[in-house]
Amino acid sequence: MDETTTTLRVGGMTCENCARHVTDALLGVPGIRGARVDLTGGTATIDSTGDVPRDAIAAALADEGYDLL
Repeated sequence: MDETTTTLRVGGMTCENCARHVTDALLGVPGIRGARVDLTGGTATIDSTGDVPRDAIAAALADEGYDLL
């Protein structure tokens, strides 16, 4: 399966602790193999195998108190 890299906008991050929580939440989504958070830019870049449903990503972030924008 091909690996895909996608950059997402994430709302609600204010500190490095937030960035860690977002990274952990994203890595818990099936199909996501890597996650890098840019706190200043308010983005997260994910590496995934195939298509990961946007609603699965949104739900994982919402569980930690963040929004997929």
